[in-house]
Amino acid sequence: MRPALSAASSRVHDLIVVGGGVTGACIARDAALRGLSVVLLEKHDFSHATSAASSKLIHGGLRYLKNLEVGLIRESLRERRTWLRIAPHLVYPLTMLLPSYRGDRDRLLKLRAGLTVYDLLAFDRGWQPDPDQRVAGHRALGPAATLELQPDLPGEDLAGALLYQDCQMFSPERLALECLLSAAAAGARVYNYTRVDELLHADGRVTGVRARDLLRGEEAELRGRLVVNAAGPWADLLLAGLAGPPAQKLVRSKGVHVITRPLTSGHALAIAGDGGHFFVLPWRGKSLIGTTDEAYLGDPDDFRVTESDIAGLLATVNAHLPGAQLGRDDVLHFYGGLRPLVDDGGSTYEASRRAEVCDHAAHGGPEGLLSAVGGKWTTSRHLAEQVLALVGRKLGRRLPRCSTAATPLPGGAIGNFAGFVAAARRRHPKHDSATLQHLARNYGARMDEVLHLADADPALARPLAEGLPELGAQVVHAVRAEMAVQLEDLVLRRSGLGTLGNPGETALSAAARLMGRLLGWDRAERMRQVERVLDHYVAATA
Repeated sequence: MRPALSAASSRVHDLIVVGGGVTGACIARDAALRGLSVVLLEKHDFSHATSAASSKLIHGGLRYLKNLEVGLIRESLRERRTWLRIAPHLVYPLTMLLPSYRGDRDRLLKLRAGLTVYDLLAFDRGWQPDPDQRVAGHRALGPAATLELQPDLPGEDLAGALLYQDCQMFSPERLALECLLSAAAAGARVYNYTRVDELLHADGRVTGVRARDLLRGEEAELRGRLVVNAAGPWADLLLAGLAGPPAQKLVRSKGVHVITRPLTSGHALAIAGDGGHFFVLPWRGKSLIGTTDEAYLGDPDDFRVTESDIAGLLATVNAHLPGAQLGRDDVLHFYGGLRPLVDDGGSTYEASRRAEVCDHAAHGGPEGLLSAVGGKWTTSRHLAEQVLALVGRKLGRRLPRCSTAATPLPGGAIGNFAGFVAAARRRHPKHDSATLQHLARNYGARMDEVLHLADADPALARPLAEGLPELGAQVVHAVRAEMAVQLEDLVLRRSGLGTLGNPGETALSAAARLMGRLLGWDRAERMRQVERVLDHYVAATA
């Protein structure tokens, strides 16, 4: 359960982190593991926005070669290996198929050269102790082999394809959550649904924040030696009241994804065209397709996926993969988010995904305030390490060395995933194989916490609805151990119940009843919670 906000106001913290996406989560984890006192504040639920709206890839950034961002690619490839090591239940290799056509022979040659460089930069991709987590190098396929793997590709002028590997996240939301659970276990205080209304100032420095618990209505002033702005698409809005020119100009890029029937058989497709690219990714037995990339000029709080966004993405897919013949009825689910990018004056697609760490005092702003802006999922752990290097200098302390690259996440100490699942099946013979596989992917080494609840109460061992793997025990565990306080937290971010589309009112009502017993919801509140979740499955019309 969430502690009262006033509990965090009785001391001066070393670090106040504003923003509960993956950037803030990684910063809080790194700081707490180094012994700093940390409080993290998120105005909605953890990872509710950008961190949840990714293509679910942990990747080296092959396309960054175009801009010769070799340093960023090497950083990404190193961090890819780190995520494979510390979270093997949530991150795993994924084979990518990159077709090419004779009309652009130069492009094929460039791709082959690019992947050769990519493999050289990923020289440590086979260093994992678990052979299943080692990432293979690229190889070329001829036209016949390409069509055997993906028969619905246009065959005319097909020159072949390149096959390479990157990595996929089973659940970005749960991966970021495990960073927060690790931070909390090391002593950090983490709060969702807690809005920062004001930066507090005294004698030319930021001394803390005024925050409001949006569920309890409680307001408190929290004091910190340093405040770190990790608010993602809201980062510039948090800084709006500061005097002087902004240290960085932020641009927001809109990314939309759809989930459809499966279009591939276990591999991903990477399709380039129209000055951009999109992926068709296998995920939970379906195809995840995305992403769009265009500037968003509105208030980030007002962002919603529109029917026009969906139609545009489907048209792009059908133009380059005509065998798919996707229509609106094929869309099982959609989601979108805003990428915060440092504005370099170009298009959002061409903008670098490199992160920037800003000490505002060095740009004429107040002391005591840092910002972490830009970046991407893959490099978020290393971004936190860079922030903590600056934190140590600002605090005048010699901090312990960073340990986040070598410390498994709470569910990550499992060794080989297949072996871990096999052992779980021997320990829990009364649970079916599919359930154990599902729980192992979601919780890793923590899956027995959920199974203990299911074994203690047979009602919690049943799925929430026919045809879905999610158990009632996951609802109870999310409330008791994972800071879920709204139904949408459970449906969209603590479990996969609603991430393939609307699970139906039967499942939602069952989950609301279980949460309501723990959180004191009456029937009217349960209905409100269900309606809020259902609203996520309605696209805007404009």
